[in-house]
Amino acid sequence: MKARTPRRGPGKRVAVLGAGSWGTTFAKILADGGADVVLWARRPELAREIQEGKRNSDYLPGVNLPIGLRSTSRLDLALAGAEQVYVCVPSQTLRQNLIEAEPHLHAEAIVVSLMKGVEKSTGHRMSEVIAEVLPIAESKIAVISGPNLALEIAKEQPTAAVVSSTSLETAQAVASVARNPYFHSFVNTDVIGTEFGGVLKNLIAVAIGIVDGAGYGENTKASIITRGLVEMTDFAVAHGAHPDTLSGLAGLGDLIATCQSPLSRNNTAGRLLGQGYKLPEVVNQMQQTTEGLASVGPILELARAKGVEMPIVEQVRQVLAGTLAPKDIAPHLTTDDEPQGERTMDGQAQGGTALRRALQRAFDQLRNGGRSAAGDRP
Repeated sequence: MKARTPRRGPGKRVAVLGAGSWGTTFAKILADGGADVVLWARRPELAREIQEGKRNSDYLPGVNLPIGLRSTSRLDLALAGAEQVYVCVPSQTLRQNLIEAEPHLHAEAIVVSLMKGVEKSTGHRMSEVIAEVLPIAESKIAVISGPNLALEIAKEQPTAAVVSSTSLETAQAVASVARNPYFHSFVNTDVIGTEFGGVLKNLIAVAIGIVDGAGYGENTKASIITRGLVEMTDFAVAHGAHPDTLSGLAGLGDLIATCQSPLSRNNTAGRLLGQGYKLPEVVNQMQQTTEGLASVGPILELARAKGVEMPIVEQVRQVLAGTLAPKDIAPHLTTDDEPQGERTMDGQAQGGTALRRALQRAFDQLRNGGRSAAGDRP
């Protein structure tokens, strides 16, 4: 049964920059929540299809977009009067897009990143790039992450996400707009953990796709997901994140969705690699940007700088470089030459308790409506 949008007065004026599958889906989320939304598409013909036909056949075939959703290929019109600006462009083009948008941005606008990548040239997270380019306070920047496969949400299948900002007030302001009967937003102030969770799960999803394409089964994939969560948490905590964030929606939740679904571009790219396609062939076959492929190198550089070992991600890099056969990735789940205790997210050898604690926290959050002592807050 289709969720009904409650009637309300004129909504907050917001802009969404980027009309790919996720940008268009998020514009729909906002419009269905009552916001006054203008979606910016770089291509005039796509903007015209969205504006006049309420469709985006390139990225969301078969999905009807809200009648009130507007679209334009002009940045000045998209940003005019926008109180919140949601940015969903490829991570490697973010800096240039922000430079073009800055003259048209309202001085008090909140800028929200929907992207899950790092900038290759600097290794910076998307919120860091926003802070560098735009003359706005850090407290006016937010990020959104979670188990958010675009096509499922566009079809109004229920899900949740996390809105994170160093300012709880900003996170709550965004969450109050980015919600509707099928999309629920929680909040936290751990921007580092929330953002890195969205980046790192892409890399593990590529690994899962590789072993799937190479013909390995569920035991192998479960092992990589479990060990991948440890790598994600070790990395994020080393950069200042709270470990509980990685067991929430932006970490474990997104990891499960991205690793298990054929709708995941990173999973699909990995599967093609596992089937023997070379990296250039995979890139040519993917219709949209696959952030995980672009993020492997920068993430490993950041890991080395902090002394964090990421054997799974390193093996993905070797497969991308053609120096490791896809079928050889699975047996090498660790670089340890000698038997070791299972490292947990606390850096202690305590058997399987790390994943059990992560799952328990996730279940507790669901049971308590998303509330936990240190986790995501509604």
